[in-house]
Amino acid sequence: MICIKNGTVYDAICEEPQRIDILVDGTKIVAMGANLELPAETEIIDATGKEVYPGFVEAHGHIGLDGYGIGYEGRDYNEMNDIVSPQLRGIDGVKPMEPTFVQAARAGVTCVCTGPGSANVLGGTFTVLKTAGKTVEDKLVRDGVAMKCAFGENPKRCYKDKKDSSRMTTAAILREQLFKAKEYLAKKEAAGEDLFKQPAFDMKMEALLPVIRKEIPLKAHAHAVEDILTAVRIAKEFDVNLTLEHVTEGHLIAQELAALNIPLAVGPTLTNATKYELRNKSWTTPGALAAAGCHVSIITDSPVIPQEYLPLCAGLAVKNGMDPFQALQAITINPARHAGVADRVGSLEIGKDADIVITDGSPFEVSTNVACVLINGIRIDGIE
Repeated sequence: MICIKNGTVYDAICEEPQRIDILVDGTKIVAMGANLELPAETEIIDATGKEVYPGFVEAHGHIGLDGYGIGYEGRDYNEMNDIVSPQLRGIDGVKPMEPTFVQAARAGVTCVCTGPGSANVLGGTFTVLKTAGKTVEDKLVRDGVAMKCAFGENPKRCYKDKKDSSRMTTAAILREQLFKAKEYLAKKEAAGEDLFKQPAFDMKMEALLPVIRKEIPLKAHAHAVEDILTAVRIAKEFDVNLTLEHVTEGHLIAQELAALNIPLAVGPTLTNATKYELRNKSWTTPGALAAAGCHVSIITDSPVIPQEYLPLCAGLAVKNGMDPFQALQAITINPARHAGVADRVGSLEIGKDADIVITDGSPFEVSTNVACVLINGIRIDGIE
């Protein structure tokens, strides 16, 4: 057992910090409170003068599918030969020993939702991983948590000479696939157990069935207002669940998004505005959306921003008006809910995974150092 004692605990649920102990048994938090009774063999981590947080969580990125210090040959986050690729699984492209996982873990980013990029109208499924572990299976929290789709400039740019040169085409391609998936499901259900009446096997349609059944959401890449609203429009038409990724112009329609109650992953903001749809990029966006009542996560979109700078991105949002507690939730419990894994990560609560970060100050400050990180109750090496 491990007990973290004497620290100021920010659990990401209660707004005010608490001076309590946290007891870890194996991979889980088993007790929290003052003056816990401890078995004699308990290892003590003295957090006097330090702050204790849940492991930080990324709601949307591509860590493991891209690489550190490598060229195009090592990148596996976009299929460039087929604009409709829902059958792809991000988990199959992850390089589990990529050094970016280690860099993230040492910075306190303990859990990430990663998967295909935004070249394709439908790109495949995302997976949730811990940043510690030797194999993908060691890292795995939950696979197939969302189906990536994309709007805006990226599908147009990547397929302009093959398939797609306008936003209208992107929307039409997505609609066509969803129509086909609904028809495919209807035929399967009508056939029942009669194999001879089943429709011919279609791997793309099979991959879309969890979306049609509302078991997983469409995870929609959308920066500009027009793309955000098209994503919402199509999700309503087909009665499917939706999360919105990037939401660069979300502050322009904050009240409308709040009324929809759709999870929003905002970022990456620590970059230049490199295309038309980023011209209204602002660090005020996360705070404006949260103040309007939206469910906001802050993202790096790693490797666009290195994964370890996730807390810094939250700090820049605070600098530009975001409430500090909402910023903390935007890199802990909100992304955990966004990715469908809040039963395990995102807050310090009894029964959750022992993913814990100890710092010598606010994680939003550049000068703050990470003193200790636990992932699944195991200390991460290399932290001084």
